[in-house]
Amino acid sequence: MEKKISLTIDGREVEAAAGQTILEVARENGIFIPTLCHYAGTTKVGACRVCVVEVEGARSLVASCCMPVSPNMIVRTDTEKVRAAQRLIVELLWASGDHNCLTCEQNGNCDLQNLVYWLEIETPRFNIKHPGYKHELSNAMISRDLNKCILCGRCIRACNEIQVNEVLDFSRRGSRAKVGPAFDADYIDSECYFCGECADVCPVGAITFRQSRFRGRPWEIQKVKTTCTYCGVGCQLDLNVHDGKIVKVTGNRDYVQPNRGSLCVKGRFGFDFVASPERLKKPLIRDKKGGELREASWNEALDVISGKFKAIKSKDGADSIAGLSSARCTNEENYLFQKFMRAVIGTNNVDHCARL
Repeated sequence: MEKKISLTIDGREVEAAAGQTILEVARENGIFIPTLCHYAGTTKVGACRVCVVEVEGARSLVASCCMPVSPNMIVRTDTEKVRAAQRLIVELLWASGDHNCLTCEQNGNCDLQNLVYWLEIETPRFNIKHPGYKHELSNAMISRDLNKCILCGRCIRACNEIQVNEVLDFSRRGSRAKVGPAFDADYIDSECYFCGECADVCPVGAITFRQSRFRGRPWEIQKVKTTCTYCGVGCQLDLNVHDGKIVKVTGNRDYVQPNRGSLCVKGRFGFDFVASPERLKKPLIRDKKGGELREASWNEALDVISGKFKAIKSKDGADSIAGLSSARCTNEENYLFQKFMRAVIGTNNVDHCARL
């Protein structure tokens, strides 16, 4: 059995496993420590320093997301020294960006906005000119406004360590530092796969889903858990619904298996067919070759299909028929389809669109 380490956080004696950080132990015990750059499952970088705490015996404040616990460690998370450091950091981040909350898609769901409120900061003491970057709208899926970027690096680690696409990284230095693809290219001109992981992990409004812009505030959105139907993996996701319409799709790491909150481009952005005016809702048949399509009942349509199958099979044999299944069907429906092709039609000519 693994030996536990005893330490004290804000006067409470708690236990931790060897190798755990102060932040991890604090969260396990319901002790709040604010963070911006931290993202569980990726490299611990301690870049934003918002998670600083006092550790008895340490020469200065330490980043709780990176500092491993040690036996008999005494940690304080809510001293005036800690709060002063956090206020300074948050004020600088607020002042150095164009954080226009009135039109920002993350308004109400922004980690920086929440910290400003939590630390009771009325207005930043600093007057810093924001970079003036052009708002990137080069594609239909992801919007980038680097004037809101706080350089936390979460998007970089999500891209490189979770999705392993290795498209994003830091460039330049100092006040001119920025995040983006190689050679400062737009997403559309880069090697980006448009999985949307960067937008999902961004703690502010620097990277957002373009499809959801002006289609509902975070507090108006209802999240509906469902299973992606584009392939057999069965990724779990949340449909973000407003006024009965899907405005975006987000991952949820709390669902764990099989995708741990990550999605591909199809699962993330391929939902427009749901509300498409061209989506078929009733069977359509032609009474004669070249004739107009007309609505029919399911029974009538099935009679027509079965009659044509019988005629083709009788004339040319079962292997003259092939079946192509859809990724938008459930696994159970796809199983029934292949069973129908093999047992009823009598052919192994069956395939699936996700494999093509």
